[in-house]
Order: sequence, then C-alpha cells, then structure tokens
Amino acid sequence: MKLWSKGFEPDKMIEEFTVGADRELDLRLARYDVQGSMAHIRMLESIGLLTSEELEVLLKGLGEIAETIERGEFDIEPGIEDVHSQVEFMLTARLGDVGKKIHSGRSRNDQVLVDLKLFMRDELKNIAEAAARLFDTLIELSDRHKDVLMPGYTHLQVAMPSSFGLWFGAYAESLADDMEMLAAAYAVANQNPLGSAAGYGSSFPLDRTMTTRLLGFADLHYNVVAAQMSRGKTERASSMAIASIASTLGHLAMDVCMWMCQNFAFVSFPDELTTGSSIMPHKKNPDVFEIMRGKCNRLQAVPNEIALLTANLPLGYNRDLQLLKDIIFPATTEMVRCLDMASFMLRQMRVREDIIDDPRYDYLFTVEEVNRLVLSGLPFREAYRKVGAEVQDGTYRPVRAVSHTHEGSIGNLCNDRIAAKFNAILARIK
Repeated sequence: MKLWSKGFEPDKMIEEFTVGADRELDLRLARYDVQGSMAHIRMLESIGLLTSEELEVLLKGLGEIAETIERGEFDIEPGIEDVHSQVEFMLTARLGDVGKKIHSGRSRNDQVLVDLKLFMRDELKNIAEAAARLFDTLIELSDRHKDVLMPGYTHLQVAMPSSFGLWFGAYAESLADDMEMLAAAYAVANQNPLGSAAGYGSSFPLDRTMTTRLLGFADLHYNVVAAQMSRGKTERASSMAIASIASTLGHLAMDVCMWMCQNFAFVSFPDELTTGSSIMPHKKNPDVFEIMRGKCNRLQAVPNEIALLTANLPLGYNRDLQLLKDIIFPATTEMVRCLDMASFMLRQMRVREDIIDDPRYDYLFTVEEVNRLVLSGLPFREAYRKVGAEVQDGTYRPVRAVSHTHEGSIGNLCNDRIAAKFNAILARIK
C-alpha cells in the first residue's frame, strides 16, 4: 500500500532502489508517528474535520497500535512503503473508512518531519544523559585523584607538572563545551513543523499552535517553507554536536592508549578488560579504547556526509533527504554506546601514584624553580637563565612539590563550578 497510489504499481527494481533500508529505519519512528497522529487528529476535531465520536474511535485505535509498538510486535508489512502507510493501513483495517480521515491537512513531508523532530529530541536527550553519566564519572575521579601528580606534556615532551585530578577534570569541562553544541541542536529540533504539509501550507484552518502544545514543542516553525527547509538542518546541527562530543572522547581514548603503554605506564585495567596477542604472551592491549577512538573518528565525519548530501538541493522536499536517516540514526546510537563504554572503563581504571618519582621527570619542575626564584625577588629572565644553566651543566636538582592555587589549577580544580556549568546546560535539554 502506498499513500500516493494512483492505481498502478512502480517497477520492482525502481521500488527497491528508492526505498532501500527505509522500512527498517522507519521502525525507530513508529512510536513518534503514532504520537504525531494523535496530536493531529485532536486538532482536526477541534476545527470540525472530525466528530468527537470519530476522534474517540481513532485515539483508541492509535493507542492499540502504540501498545503493539511498545511490545516490539509492530512491523512494516511487505508491499507497504513506510511507517506512515503501515499505521494508516492498520488503522483503516481495524476501523474502516474513519481511519482514512487522519491524513487531512498534512502531507507525508510534514508527517515525517514531525516524526524526525520528536525522534531527534529523544535521541539528543539520550546522548545528553549518557554524557552526564560520563561527566559525573570524570568529576568523581578528578576529586579522588586530585593529589596524584603526573607529567604534563607539550609537543609530547616532558613539560610541567600535571595531576590526574587536572586530567580527568579537563575532559569533564570539555564535555560542558560539547553540551552547548548539543543544547543548540536540541533547540533546532524542538520546533513543530506539523501543518506545513508539503511545504506550502493548507487551505484547512489548521491550529498549529495546538499541535505544538500537544507535542510538547518549545515553538513552531512558523513559515511553512522554512519548516520544510529544516529537513537536513536538524540532522546537521545534531551531527555537529555528536562530532564535538566524539572529538573530546576520541582525545580521551588516545590518552588512555598512550598512558597504558609500558613506556608511560601511568594507568592500567583489570586483565578481563584488556585483550591479548596470539603470539606475545605478555600483551594487554587497549582494544576498547582503540575501537572507541576509531568510532569517534568516524562520528566526526558525519557532519561532512550530511553537508554533502544536502548541498545545493533546490527548495522543497527532495528524495535525497530520505538518506539522512541512514547517516544520523546509527550515529546517535553509536554515540551513546561510546559514552557509556567510556564511563564503564574509567570506573575500572587503576592510577599509578608514584609516577613523578622517576628521574626521567626531573625537568617537570624547572618552571616551579624559576617561579620560586622570582618570588624571592630575582627578575624572571635572570631566574630563567639561572635554572637553564643548571639544566645544561647537569647541576639542576628538582624540588618535587607544587603550589598552584589559582582557579582551575592543580591545587584549585573548581570542580564544583565546572559541575554547575555543565548542569545548567543540561537543564536546557529536558
């Protein structure tokens, strides 16, 4: 069954090529299609296109379909084009001609748009919640290990003292920046396109403010052409947020891979969380973090894929946009999986506490020595030359102690303020 059927069937090869994996992907939209239809028919009844009796019958029928979906028993039958057709087909099969009335005042264009907006809202919430779980883990670990010093690097050369508190906290605050991107994407998704029909509105006196309220959207896409133009924009904004989080998580995964290497040996994990070699019996490989790094790199390519797919499309709906589902649906799922895996692995991480006792890290403390000399009254350039000369002639001896007190430094992590920042952004994605 096709909602656009005019009494003929398309060539089978054409149908398979144009539909692709859309039926399978549409299953993720089923609950939202029913939700959107329920709001739409309530609005139709309010403007006189349905009677109250018809509305009651239709709501009951849609409720039964919703229960089928929640039980995992909903499927798109062979010969039925998409989720919208399947819901309408099931409703008509159960209720007769009244089921055919639910499409008045809308097109599949705004129907799929509202489904996607509702879907992306929930997916962005899921990502935000997973990011919050990782954030909480990072802050907890930062507080727990705030006094454990480790080397800091620039150019991958030993540079200045850092700490595990500083390292964990850095990724926590970086996630707060990523959440700004996620909140912006959520705001784009949280607008109602229903009633824009095929992109040019309807001669029915639709009450679009009513469906906005019923579906819990923050606002309308007012201009009906702009509403249709949001197809692709919502996905692009969401993909940029996902890519931002993936960048942070990919950097974290790289750090862990490096810190696990015997040349660093800063952190370790229980044996059961690592993998081995078929030939080298000593190996404990960071496969989880290597796979995470690879997945995050792929996720950072998603905005570019969406940009190329949507570039230079003419005004209005174009079938190319169907392919966005192939890109964004797996990306949201993968992002949540990576975030939750990172949380799980970091909770099992063992931190080495005697790293800086190793003589190779003596030069970590040269800047601390320069600063001590400056505080005693020596001009900075003279202090710098003095310590530099000691390094060159081999007489430098480190004092393995730090006293950093300013905001965000080793001795003053400001994790409470970072948490307040993160939670304020998170509150916008509810």
